[in-house]
Amino acid sequence: MGIVAGLDSSPEFTRIVVCDTDTGAVLRQGYAPHPVEGRPSDIDPQAWLLSLGEAAGGGLLEGVQAIGVSAQQNAVVPLDAQGNTVRPALVGGDKRAQVAAADLVDALGGREAWAQAVGCVPQAAQPVTKLRWLAKNEPENAQRTAVLLQAHDWLVWQLLGRPLRRTTDRGGASGTGYWSAATGSWRPDLVELALGHQAVLPEVIGPSEAAGTTPEGLLISAGTGETMAAAFGLGLGLGDVVVSLGASGSVMAVHPEALADQSGMITSLADATGMHLPVVTTLNAVRALRGTAELLGLPDLESLSDLAMKSTPGAHGLVLLPYLEGERTPNLPHTAGTLAGLRRESMKPEHLARAAFEGMLCGLADALDVLRGRGVEVRRIFLLGAAAELPAVQASAPSLFGAQVVVPQPADYAAIGAARQAAWALGVSQGGLDPRTPPAWQGAAAQVLEPGEELAVGQAVRQQFTAVREQTHPGAFRP
Repeated sequence: MGIVAGLDSSPEFTRIVVCDTDTGAVLRQGYAPHPVEGRPSDIDPQAWLLSLGEAAGGGLLEGVQAIGVSAQQNAVVPLDAQGNTVRPALVGGDKRAQVAAADLVDALGGREAWAQAVGCVPQAAQPVTKLRWLAKNEPENAQRTAVLLQAHDWLVWQLLGRPLRRTTDRGGASGTGYWSAATGSWRPDLVELALGHQAVLPEVIGPSEAAGTTPEGLLISAGTGETMAAAFGLGLGLGDVVVSLGASGSVMAVHPEALADQSGMITSLADATGMHLPVVTTLNAVRALRGTAELLGLPDLESLSDLAMKSTPGAHGLVLLPYLEGERTPNLPHTAGTLAGLRRESMKPEHLARAAFEGMLCGLADALDVLRGRGVEVRRIFLLGAAAELPAVQASAPSLFGAQVVVPQPADYAAIGAARQAAWALGVSQGGLDPRTPPAWQGAAAQVLEPGEELAVGQAVRQQFTAVREQTHPGAFRP
């Protein structure tokens, strides 16, 4: 018996949950925004500490025995030889680094070379690409950079009093672009390729290991990235897939091995338990719904959903290929969206609304098929994001995905995952838990939707979508 805490430092705020060590029940929580306006590309990491201090105010952590840290991914904190920040942390989906990403792909010999080396092809947001941008645009800062940390690494290091030993976990490391999920080791040669010289990288510790203990006796677990922490907080296991509905979309599964993908469609991440998290992304998810709502003069997505429910599966033959921003899955970076099947009877607002939902979900089903095609088991699908609550999404998703769909109640899953990691490290340190088996916490409260009798109808809608995609972009998609 005891209590542990989980801290999630997202791009905009810090959230802390205090949980019962045995059950995972959330006992109390704290919140504070970062003292920064908007979402800048550069941020002083001290802002994360200020936010952390405010969120932990009022004795929130009183009696806590261990704490886990989850934080935004893709943030890289360059330190000099004395451990001071060389410049503000480079964070977020950094579009200024797009040229640097293309440079890196060419420098190693193409997309396939990167996929084989680290399980992913450099994107603008990744730390490896940001290092290349730094070397090209701020050479003096690049030259002074001696140590590289990510956001959760830096926070753990600060909580421990900035010890000589700096640590990370395999989940966070797997998103850098210079750690191989297949071999479980750093690629310092890729740091040198990007930055122009080598730098000290943190020690990668095991999922149930502790990073250290504070002078006050508070155990700090390994920490991890937000995606890995949220998966751990949801209690995902083999056969579980997460479909995230943001402006863009992603499909992420738990898998026992790293998947190298020569096409670059799969990003091979590691999770917070010793397993792997292959991810396939689409550039267009909720942005396709918002665009359709604006076109139809509707005030919000709820209204679009209500309108779509007045139509029927297949939208009277209307098909939307939702490639409004180009697309990554399939790889069509310079294309546009397509509306097909226009007939007099299909030219009604409700059918366009339905086609938007079906097009978005079929695009994500394509991404799901990429993973299925590589032998990933798909038993149930967790649907995340505000749009997951919309009736038009829930009515179509199970039959289009061909699997049970779980819609968890909104909760701070990344912070809960960080707390579960803390409970694991604490249990192992006390001899009460197996280092290979995390604590069995209660699962997320959720709504469960089955494909049922609608499965055949949903698969017919998929075939309609696939036919239009193949006719418009022949051979572009090879799952």
